Amino acid sequence: MTLDALHAAVPEYLWNLGVIFIKIAVVLGATMLHVAYATYFERKVIAHMQARMGPMVVGPHGIFQPIADGIKSFFKEDIIPTNADKPLFFSAPVIGLMAAISALAVIPFFDGFVISNANIGLLFLFAMSSLAAYGVIIAGWSSNSKYSFLGALRASAQVISYEVSLGLSLVGVMLMAGSVNLTDIVHAQHNYPGGMYIIPQFLGFYVFVISAIAETNRTPFDLPEAETELIAGFFSEYSGFRFALFFMSEYIGMIIMSSIAVLCFLGGWTLPQFMLNMFPFLTHVPGLVWFMLKLYACIFFYYWIRATLPRYRYDKLMSLGWKVLIPLALLNVMITGTFKIFLHK
Repeated sequence: MTLDALHAAVPEYLWNLGVIFIKIAVVLGATMLHVAYATYFERKVIAHMQARMGPMVVGPHGIFQPIADGIKSFFKEDIIPTNADKPLFFSAPVIGLMAAISALAVIPFFDGFVISNANIGLLFLFAMSSLAAYGVIIAGWSSNSKYSFLGALRASAQVISYEVSLGLSLVGVMLMAGSVNLTDIVHAQHNYPGGMYIIPQFLGFYVFVISAIAETNRTPFDLPEAETELIAGFFSEYSGFRFALFFMSEYIGMIIMSSIAVLCFLGGWTLPQFMLNMFPFLTHVPGLVWFMLKLYACIFFYYWIRATLPRYRYDKLMSLGWKVLIPLALLNVMITGTFKIFLHK
């Protein structure tokens, strides 16, 4: 039976449901594979930047190290502190992971491939990012440890501060595209003369990059974890598979922030029209290839600054967010809005 014949034989709602389940399976499978090997490439990249070899023991050049780490985490003893609030302690890593996975639903990976082409895609991503912070706060509170609690307090203040600048940095993109649907934003960039919003929205892109690093608790803004001060911060008391769930949430968050950068500033799965006119053979390359290449470049940037910059001081971090990034983001909104009004006259 051909695919068209199968489509004709199955009721429409069952066909649509089946397509959605297949998309969810593909996106989840590809994301988890990328999470596993993002850890491997991070260790390799940083090791080479520091003139070391990185993982070399498990398989050729340590290629099976992520699989060995996953098996170790799964079978490791799950230690629960005696005085922990157990229901909250169990649920915290699940809340963080579910929020991160849910955000994948509205990300288009190429033209026509998205689980849910929601008109409020960008706003949904902000909402899921806020929800993930609850997992961190609950983990710190329920562990009954001063290190975990301090880490959670830092995380809550950091996330609240940088969510404001993160949201404001994307308002310019929304104004230029006239939509918060991520597919529409990519199409608007393709029709724009430069092909990408990174040039007219350079100020917004600058604020977004710094805010995204702070939102994902990555170096140099990894103060909620801060191994040298707080051991591991909000997940100090977690071990085994629950620790791995926090780890997965962090890497999925990094992939989501990189995807937003690609879709809102770097043209998504498209290339600028002038490049396609100069090199027509590039039109035959699938859009997924360009999307993944841009995504890998953004993730590599995360590794690069981790290997380069020291941890920021906490008061400096708060000062940077409220006194520099938010005013810059507001300035970008005013400039973009003024140009938009001027061009429509």
